[in-house]
Amino acid sequence: MRFRLVPTDDGFFDLFRSSSENVVDCAQRLKELIDDFSEVEAKHNLVVDCERRGDEITRTILRRLSSTFVTPFDREDIHALAEELDDVVDDMLAVSYLLQLTGVDDLLPEVKEQADVMVKMAEEVAALMDRLEKMKGVAPHLDSIDRLESDGDAVYRRTMARLFSGEYSALDVLKWKDIIEALEAALNTLEDIGDVVESIVLKHA
Repeated sequence: MRFRLVPTDDGFFDLFRSSSENVVDCAQRLKELIDDFSEVEAKHNLVVDCERRGDEITRTILRRLSSTFVTPFDREDIHALAEELDDVVDDMLAVSYLLQLTGVDDLLPEVKEQADVMVKMAEEVAALMDRLEKMKGVAPHLDSIDRLESDGDAVYRRTMARLFSGEYSALDVLKWKDIIEALEAALNTLEDIGDVVESIVLKHA
């Protein structure tokens, strides 16, 4: 074990766990809105609350990063992981806003499928954060994230093909296209979080 005159600040791990738990909470709140498209404003406000909480956690991480002399892993990786965890909550909030603003009513079943994948991926991200400190046991969760993202891609392609099949009006196509793409962006960001964690672990293996 390397000797350090100044101890490593391991408080970052708790902050990353808190951030990932907020990601799971946000994904679940958005899924509740999608599964039962009623009381939309109240459910949307719960997603907004998660976004604000995520912003505060991210600010705390970045402030800590600027004042910490010895970090548990590279500063640029701490910054990148904090930003990706923040970005995915922003992506989820964008979906919630679109569901409100576009005036859709009956949601496509594929949107619910995407939401299911999103929650499962968020849960795998939280599991990664639980294992980040020891840098061990991440492979099964990284594999799950990759598999789930591929499942999400398949749903995305199938939905886009359906939208442009002539079944929907041009206006409905535009509305649903924006929502489907916003959900796909959230899934991609969740995969990006896994990529950052994989890079961190490889550097410290």
